[in-house]
Amino acid sequence: MSTGKRLAGLLLLTSSLTFPTFAHAQDQGTAQGTEDAEDPLLEAVDAAQEEDYDEPEVSVPGGGIIVTGRRNRDPVRGSTQVLNVLTSEDIARTGEGDIAGALSRVTGLSVVGDGRVFVRGLGDRYSLALLNGLPLPSPEPLSRVVPLDIFPTNVIASSLVQKTYSANYPGEFGGGVINLTTRAIPVEDFLTVSLSGEYDSETTFENGLTYFGSDWDSLGFDNGNRDIPSFLRQAIDSGIPLDQLPLDATVADPNALTREAIAGQLLPTNLVTLQRQDNLPANVSANITGGASFEIGDGTYLGIIATAGYQNQRQNRSVRNQRASIDDFSFITEDSTNFITDENVLVNGLLSFGLDFGENTIRWTNLYIRDTLKTARLAEGFDVTLGSADGADLLRQRTAWFERQLIDTQLVGEFEFGDGEFQLDTRAGYARTDREAPFNAQILYARSNDTTPDEPADSLRNVLGSNFIAYFEGDNEFYNQTVSFDDLKEENYAAGADLTWSGIDGFDLTVGYAWSDTDRRSESRIYSPLIRPDVRTDVNFDPALLGLRRPGDIINGATLAAFNVDVLDFVDFPVFDALLEVHAAYGQVRWVATDTVTVDVGVRYEDAVQRVTLPEGQTTTLPVETNLENDYFLPGGTITWEFIPDLQLRVSASKTIARPQFRELVDQIYFDPISNRDFRGNAQLIDSEFTNLEGRAEYYMGGRNRVSLAGFYKDISNPIEPIILGGSGTGDLTTTYANAPEATLFGAEVEFVYGFDLSSWGGFFETKELLVIANYTFTDSELGIPDPDAIVPTVVGDVPVSIVFEEGNPLVGQSDHVANFQIGFEDFEKTQQAFFLFNYASERVTTRGFATPDVVENPGLTVDFVTRSDLDAWGLPLQLSLEVRNIFGRDNFEFLENETGRIEVNSFDIGTRVQIGVQAKF
Repeated sequence: MSTGKRLAGLLLLTSSLTFPTFAHAQDQGTAQGTEDAEDPLLEAVDAAQEEDYDEPEVSVPGGGIIVTGRRNRDPVRGSTQVLNVLTSEDIARTGEGDIAGALSRVTGLSVVGDGRVFVRGLGDRYSLALLNGLPLPSPEPLSRVVPLDIFPTNVIASSLVQKTYSANYPGEFGGGVINLTTRAIPVEDFLTVSLSGEYDSETTFENGLTYFGSDWDSLGFDNGNRDIPSFLRQAIDSGIPLDQLPLDATVADPNALTREAIAGQLLPTNLVTLQRQDNLPANVSANITGGASFEIGDGTYLGIIATAGYQNQRQNRSVRNQRASIDDFSFITEDSTNFITDENVLVNGLLSFGLDFGENTIRWTNLYIRDTLKTARLAEGFDVTLGSADGADLLRQRTAWFERQLIDTQLVGEFEFGDGEFQLDTRAGYARTDREAPFNAQILYARSNDTTPDEPADSLRNVLGSNFIAYFEGDNEFYNQTVSFDDLKEENYAAGADLTWSGIDGFDLTVGYAWSDTDRRSESRIYSPLIRPDVRTDVNFDPALLGLRRPGDIINGATLAAFNVDVLDFVDFPVFDALLEVHAAYGQVRWVATDTVTVDVGVRYEDAVQRVTLPEGQTTTLPVETNLENDYFLPGGTITWEFIPDLQLRVSASKTIARPQFRELVDQIYFDPISNRDFRGNAQLIDSEFTNLEGRAEYYMGGRNRVSLAGFYKDISNPIEPIILGGSGTGDLTTTYANAPEATLFGAEVEFVYGFDLSSWGGFFETKELLVIANYTFTDSELGIPDPDAIVPTVVGDVPVSIVFEEGNPLVGQSDHVANFQIGFEDFEKTQQAFFLFNYASERVTTRGFATPDVVENPGLTVDFVTRSDLDAWGLPLQLSLEVRNIFGRDNFEFLENETGRIEVNSFDIGTRVQIGVQAKF
């Protein structure tokens, strides 16, 4: 923070977040004498000497660094845009452990799946996530941005959600922007240590599944056991296709690299053997955060903040998957229950340095987040289309490991010169994300039920028909044994500079330039081992009987000696390279036209190159590569009118875009462990274009009390929708992507915040306030098909638009109704609060049907309770917390439905979770 602000103990949001009038009043020296007393800035300085609570830290493009002070000016009211800011206090009130959960309480926002935030019914692909105003690459191939559930709340100082577009933000602005600001320079030295334990009614002290993996799994790291096996590594490095390698060694070349040697390493016992784990332990988390500031010269301050955290959570799920005849959902062809035990480990660290000198600030932020998922799964079901006339019984086991890692370093500076007439903001950053999913093994055991009383019980037919067998013969209908290895690396370099001129009272002119270069390499390899008779051996043994063994015992030394053991490579294009480079320049004016009218208008120019290519040496005539080169002028403007004191009216209009994301373009198969299905990209996608309109009324009743009502409309050309491609196994639905011709989205939202002073009640309530926070968003959307004869390019070829899209259907991810309600009390003088939290979202489409009904999710109503309170014990200031999540046990429902019935595709019970935590301050 700048020295002047530190001495005053006051922080105001910079010009990007507040009306310029306040910023200019002091700089221009226009107010003197009695006018000074009425200046809102000076009044705030005086009041700051009496108040003692933190201002939210907010760092955004074109607005400079926001640091800590002691007097809060509400940015929701002071902004020239429509936004919400979650401060550290707001986040604590929700009790959520990650930012995605906290953001689900913001008006118009909902969280889908694994930390993917939807804004006003638009999927996460239409949302933009920034960290301290800089972009972040995603370690998750199924998410446009970094899944926000990997950001622990203890490393984030504030979360800003802006729903109207302004030119200082990147043009990929469909639903809104989410800007996370990390902790910066502390006002005073501090050290906090927190511990918590959590009980899950579906998981804790219940039986679960696991597999050995490695000794370090519970720490979120692998000790090398999951490295690509040595022989497979040699084959990959050589670049020689597997089918060009010899099957086995010969006398002439006994040391040759062979397919048999590769297959022999694909099913290590410690990575593919399911085990039952009795009495699963409670979930635990621990965090330590410290900060200090030092005066290192006259008016120069150095601040340091460091934090480290660990979290281990387990969850049991029994997921129902079904498949049915397309014409008659009452005829179930497949039905299975997939019992899943997930162990999720999150390790994070933050190291931030800040330097204040004069009115200038420099901050260097370094962030590390590692999120791992170890999953063990066993699906039991039947399939009437396989085996005997009565169908076959199936057991499918899956063992997998997914690790996501983010390393981010940023250098941001805010400088003032020319007696405050000019402000220069600079920012540069490098971020790298990695996602590895090694040894994702899927083994199918099948009981065909094809038996006959005409043969002895120990005949081959009866043994195979009455036992669960893992078949490794390529021509068998039950052959479905795979081991996959995924590796994704994405790097992002970004830089920007913004210059603001404030030479005229009530008028700010900002120009800026931003550059971003993102490169991704994605590798996905899927292998299937084969076992066939070897005519060179004298073994009278059907290889199918080997499938009676556990997976790790099927291919052993004896098997390699007696049979031909081979391996198939199912992926034609295992490696893709992708890049997105964007150059942008913008101009923006913020003008206080009158005492009651403020205008924020700007235009942004973006020139982008986006490519998905095969590495050198790989060629194909198939449409698997992408080359998009586009440039856009993107205007945006908002007018705010203070109609009467405390009542503001806003109107906003803008044009924005949404580019296809790498995961939507790359023609590779990715398995999503949350939705339990595969995803495949489509290289023929094109950009989506938006026209955005909004009107809003806001009434402020003093303090935090306010009510607002807004209406919004979006016209979208070529929206990108996930669609069903096909199915496999016991009901897994493969999902791909396609451009719909057009869509419209419109709706309204209302927000109410009010605090009732309870001090007149006396006693316990003398220092209490009853706080009520409620918001509701109604959204409607419709797909449009102006040309019913249009053709839609997909990964399976060009298809008629009517097969994929239907006129009037809603956009994927859009709930008609999203509502939040919070009620509880807070103490004025100490940390003591208790809140009930209600969250509701109506049904929404998760995947568009491909000649089938859409896949629909029904989130419904969830109710939580959170409380925390200060307590002095053993001479330490402690803070105790209690959280009860999903009090009424709302379950997950995802299904397909038509007039003939309903089938479940990803439905499971969700437990009630009770967490107790303690935080010590030193």
